[in-house]
Amino acid sequence: MISSYIIGATFLEDNMPVMIVFGSLAILALILVIKTALVVPQRSAFIVERLGKYAQTLEAGFHILIPFVDVIRYRHSLKEMALDVPEQNCITRDNVVVAVDGILYLQVVDPVKASYGINNYAYATQQLAQTTLRSLIGKLELDRTFEERESINAGVVDALDKAAEPWGIKVTRYEIKDIRLPGPIQDAMEKQMRAEREKRATIAKSEGDRQSTINIAEGNRQEAIAVSEGIRTKLINESEGEKAKLINEALGRAQQIELVAKATANGIREVAQALQAAGGIDAMNLRIAEQYVAEFGNLAKAGNTLVVPTNLADVAGTVAAVTTAFKKAETKN
Repeated sequence: MISSYIIGATFLEDNMPVMIVFGSLAILALILVIKTALVVPQRSAFIVERLGKYAQTLEAGFHILIPFVDVIRYRHSLKEMALDVPEQNCITRDNVVVAVDGILYLQVVDPVKASYGINNYAYATQQLAQTTLRSLIGKLELDRTFEERESINAGVVDALDKAAEPWGIKVTRYEIKDIRLPGPIQDAMEKQMRAEREKRATIAKSEGDRQSTINIAEGNRQEAIAVSEGIRTKLINESEGEKAKLINEALGRAQQIELVAKATANGIREVAQALQAAGGIDAMNLRIAEQYVAEFGNLAKAGNTLVVPTNLADVAGTVAAVTTAFKKAETKN
């Protein structure tokens, strides 16, 4: 066993230079593989320079480079990124200082321009966003600054997008996070807002009272109209009833008169027929005498004054005169 160990040691000593060479070659091969083989992640882009000059843009996937010749100079993410725009003081049109900060969203659309068009596109867009924001705020009064957030954001995006186009950057949007006012200005605005709210409350209450009064008046008007319509209908109905009553009474009187006339005519006709019968004249004379005596007696009872005919004892003559007149009227008929 000792002899075997001695033989192995002798073999290693004899082949040591060869093993060193093979080890060096293996390390060199590993370095070459590391330098030449490259995997680019999804939504990323690598800029390759060959001997200090732009060579190509590597997109997502596996790539082989020329060792010691090709160098990855820039690495860009193609995803949309958010950059915080630091707070800065802006002066409004009415000379009020406000502190404004925001957030900027951008995306690399051309890795080559983003690498060689500007040194640091993130810093450049932040600075440009601040200067553009100051310019836009300076055109507005303080009250409109809070109302025009959308237009301010759109103005910043439009200006940055045009300026960043040569840099291969697309500015998607800008949002104002906060607008801070100085203490005295904020207190004054709060007082103004309270006064405005109290004013709106007073106006709303007065409008409510006005509407209530209008509703009550309208209700009273409709009630009066309904009452007047009821009275009018009642009067019409009463007048129609009175009209119908008068018509009915007139018709009744007319019918009464007609019936009386018919009865009288019938009575006269019967009397005439009775007079033409045998003994009719004698009966008439007797009836006239009876009525003459009865009426004369009633005349004596009616008052203290009594008018006595000159021929009071001649009842027969009076009856004869009436009979003669009756005969003359009958002859004429």
